[in-house]
Amino acid sequence: MQFAESYVTEDLVLRTARSLAREVGVDAVTPGAGAALRLLAAAGNARAVVEIGTGTGVSGVWLLRGMRPDGVLTTIDVEVEHQRIARRIFVEAGFASGRTRIITGRALDVLPRLADGVYDLVFVDAEATGFTACVDAALRLLRPGGVLALNGTLAGGRIGDPAARDVETVTVRETIKAIRESEHWIPALLPVGHGLLAAVKC
Repeated sequence: MQFAESYVTEDLVLRTARSLAREVGVDAVTPGAGAALRLLAAAGNARAVVEIGTGTGVSGVWLLRGMRPDGVLTTIDVEVEHQRIARRIFVEAGFASGRTRIITGRALDVLPRLADGVYDLVFVDAEATGFTACVDAALRLLRPGGVLALNGTLAGGRIGDPAARDVETVTVRETIKAIRESEHWIPALLPVGHGLLAAVKC
């Protein structure tokens, strides 16, 4: 696991974004999870991506580096200050302002305003309590063949422990089970970072 996390190294921009995330109390995606996001974006030749949870721009930079050169990342967060940092990080990473659409607000208020069936990838890095609503929104937003990526699906290592009955773990467990059993998704649970569930929309 440790070797997998260090397999792809981060440059100064990502290390700076990660350091700033720690300063403001944001739990950024790990390098392994970031590399997986870049891979998913690149494999899908992603042009339109939605990110729920901007943070300080760590995952956004990874996604943008996998997307097409003309791709646009729509990123949503309630924290204006975090987004201000992310905006700076995106510039430092060399991305033109037109490559990002930064929206401040609650994801469940913003997502209904986004167009149906036009997105290539939806990345959810939010509280587990919002997983179900975010997955439902992703199903509407994604084109057929588009990818959902859900962060934190190992629930802090508790996901496989039947005795773990806290709200977060139960919610994650129910969400990933519903995706696995749904006819709308082709999923895989990737053991990188805090757990990354990736699912292709049928």
